[in-house]
Amino acid sequence: MEPLLEQQRRLHEERERLVDAVVGEMLIKQQGMPPAPAPNPAAAAAQAAQAAAAGLPVPPTPTTSGQRRPLSHREALNADHRVRAMLDRHSECTRSLVELYADKDGQRKEEVDALSGPNEFQEFYARLKQIKDFHRRHPGESVSVPMSVEFEDLRKVREGASNSHNNDEATAMVEFTDEEGYGRYLDLHECYEKYINLKGVGERCDYVTYLTQFDRLFEFPRDRKGAAYRDYLSALLDYFYDYVRRVKPLMDINQEMEAVRADFEAKFPAGEFAGWPKEKAGGALAHTGAHLDLSAFSSWEELASLGLDRLKSALMALGLKCGGTLEERARRLFSTKGKRLEDLDPAMFAKSKGKGGGAKEGGGGEKGAEKNKAVAALEAQVYRFAELLSEQRAATKENVERKQARTELERDEEEEELSEEEEQVEEDDDIPYNPKNLPLGWDGKPIPYWLYKLHGLNISYNCEICGNFTYKGPKAFQRHFAEWRHAHGMRCLGIPNTAHFANVTQIEDAMALWEKLKVQKQDEAWRPEQEEEYEDSAGNVVNKKIYEDLKRQGLL
Repeated sequence: MEPLLEQQRRLHEERERLVDAVVGEMLIKQQGMPPAPAPNPAAAAAQAAQAAAAGLPVPPTPTTSGQRRPLSHREALNADHRVRAMLDRHSECTRSLVELYADKDGQRKEEVDALSGPNEFQEFYARLKQIKDFHRRHPGESVSVPMSVEFEDLRKVREGASNSHNNDEATAMVEFTDEEGYGRYLDLHECYEKYINLKGVGERCDYVTYLTQFDRLFEFPRDRKGAAYRDYLSALLDYFYDYVRRVKPLMDINQEMEAVRADFEAKFPAGEFAGWPKEKAGGALAHTGAHLDLSAFSSWEELASLGLDRLKSALMALGLKCGGTLEERARRLFSTKGKRLEDLDPAMFAKSKGKGGGAKEGGGGEKGAEKNKAVAALEAQVYRFAELLSEQRAATKENVERKQARTELERDEEEEELSEEEEQVEEDDDIPYNPKNLPLGWDGKPIPYWLYKLHGLNISYNCEICGNFTYKGPKAFQRHFAEWRHAHGMRCLGIPNTAHFANVTQIEDAMALWEKLKVQKQDEAWRPEQEEEYEDSAGNVVNKKIYEDLKRQGLL
């Protein structure tokens, strides 16, 4: 068993190393990744010798630029999670040290007395004997790895010098769905399905519209915020809690929510919280928290225009009888205008609420107020999360719109490009010699020059309609006429992207051709006064205009 003093020393060392590692993470996040190490001289010399033997020009020796590059999104997020893990580990070590210094069982005092007593050498040899006996009984027991080795490996990972970053799974410190793009976007599809299935809360909308208005909860009618609505808010908050812990691991969510609750407790009783104004005192309906203000109605006929369902909900809120025809309900509801519940006829109340129903109803009102306050508290948390995730929300909307505007083939190509960018790793010992800036092949090396010229990749095509975008090679140039960029440019010009405009890249040429096509269509259009034919009694065939002229002159 490890002595208590050794445990204290190890925990203090671990805390100091953790603080140093956290400082290193924050510095790299602020200053960027360090430059790549210098290339292997032996590999550079061998490459130069091979080039000289083949009669080719000797490639220059690659050198490092000495500039730090900024961290990518994945690297920055992984750094935050490493810092979070180290902070948790630091807190755990601190708690262990507090327990050891408390010395509730007195073992630390006994150990200190044994080492500082008159027989300190006897204690030393006794412990040495225990160590020898342990290794004699367990000869194959491996020696523990020093703490310095563990933190050295952590430093290599931090500075990008570890080979473990070649694997995407190794660099994934936290799991995300494909739709979330490793913390770049939100994935609210499950919440969106719950939203569109709510009855009477919101209008049906598409996913992009939902991303824009999911936090506009103050627009929903209060009488529709029932159990299904609370379940929807709970699902939305569960996702936000989990997503923020993954995207912003250094943020204290509990502290944020405490601030939200404090602000909510100050605003809700005063009626200043959005969507939950304080009810005005006055009529019986307003007194019990109903949402129908009778001061706007001057007769029961005006109340009848609200319909059976609305009158029923208002009567049920009062605890009154809600049956009968439309006229009976309107008269019963209008009779409560400007009155208190105690002044109403007991026969108007439902059976479960007679004369003694006042206290009962008061308790139900308090219970309903508590439920309303709980729902409003959930809405306050949604508002705060919408502010915290505003950047990811805007990026998600843009990403969804971009995906909807592209074909399936283009989406697959984009996903392949993103995966290739994430998997791309710069090799330190074997930097390819590429003086002509040729495209790289599947093996990460430049393609042969003859293949480069065979595909015409040395020819550049510029398209003004696409915003002066440059395409390499005739194949990419011909393919771009059916892609989204060219179609968007034609749509901005007000021209249909048809086969007539193939190989047209200038805006002036496209506009001139479009005017010519419109004139041609007008010439080919059907003109009945010239092309509709008539036959007179003598069998002569003339057009409609000549036939009507002859008819007016009486020559037919």
